[in-house]
Amino acid sequence: MIRPGWKVYASDGTEVGEVDEVAGDDMHDIFDGLAVAATALGKPKYVPAESVTTITEGSVNLSLAPAEFEGTSEFLEPATSAVIEPDDHRGLGETLGADVRKLEGKAIHPVERQRSVGLVRRVYLLLRRKRGR
Repeated sequence: MIRPGWKVYASDGTEVGEVDEVAGDDMHDIFDGLAVAATALGKPKYVPAESVTTITEGSVNLSLAPAEFEGTSEFLEPATSAVIEPDDHRGLGETLGADVRKLEGKAIHPVERQRSVGLVRRVYLLLRRKRGR
């Protein structure tokens, strides 16, 4: 429902930024919070869902005062994960196969940790906000 580029307002009505991304799980209809860009290319701040009071077309209101918003933490991009399914084979090769699959998983699909939003990604998010998508 919330789109990138929507204006975000503090509890006193002051505009504090624009929505960069919605954090959560679309598949399970879970809303965790927002990544809010306070400046054009600044690192987005994380606003938890509990701090969102109202959502209307084009705007999101927070329960946070402007100073509280400034004190929120930086939004970190979620970590990735990879699941490698075991083979259906049984026997001597199973142990060796499991070790090979672990190594393949680390080389082909490494699990990344949460990380700060990089400059290139911030430029992409700025352009997306301006398009409103």
